Amino acid sequence: MFADDTKIWIMANKICMYVWTRLTNPVDAEYLQKDLDSLSTWSAQWRLKFNPEKCKLMHISYKQDTKYTIRQDNINWNMQEVSEEKDLGVLTTCTLKVARQCQEAVLKANRILDIVNRQLRDLDRKNFLIIYRGFSRPHLEYAIQTWCPYQKGDIEHLEKVQRRATRLVNGYRKLPCEERLRKLGLTTLQTRRLRGDLIETFKIITGKEQVNRETFFQLNCNVYDTRGHCFKLATSRS
Repeated sequence: MFADDTKIWIMANKICMYVWTRLTNPVDAEYLQKDLDSLSTWSAQWRLKFNPEKCKLMHISYKQDTKYTIRQDNINWNMQEVSEEKDLGVLTTCTLKVARQCQEAVLKANRILDIVNRQLRDLDRKNFLIIYRGFSRPHLEYAIQTWCPYQKGDIEHLEKVQRRATRLVNGYRKLPCEERLRKLGLTTLQTRRLRGDLIETFKIITGKEQVNRETFFQLNCNVYDTRGHCFKLATSRS
């Protein structure tokens, strides 16, 4: 029996927006410590020991001074506090920004392009598409639903990789970026992300995914709007 990447969380601090001061609630912190104690008891009972060095603590948003411990072999270990942690290949930071994940994705994709550039000088369209789609672009889109970039700098950081890749095709280097994409049958990465979101939205609304659509969307219940189809979404006023 194995246990891997187990997480527990709680809203331990409340923020007073009127005076911009941080209010620490010790009761919430005690709840989280009780959960950790329960895990330690379960671990000892079932003889499935945790690795204290891999048990880490991350405070989302505001930095806090609360310390938490996990008990192993009758010793209380202080949990290591981190500002970022990789979970299933995706970097999560204490600010919930995706800039670091974008940097990691770009670094991996560029490494593949460096190898291609050194080994394959005369790269035609067919072989480029096989290599790019199979080895480089997947790094830029791995688990993209969880870290989709929303800042212009991060979006541009990813697009630069594809622009660099399309220049590797023999005879395409001096062509404008839009024409290179058109000749290769590719779109921008931002367009691909939007298309993927629209496809997933359609699947959820039409019941093709086993997901409760009311959790994400609200259908338009206006009985006077009879044109189109029955899956129109309601838009709330801002």
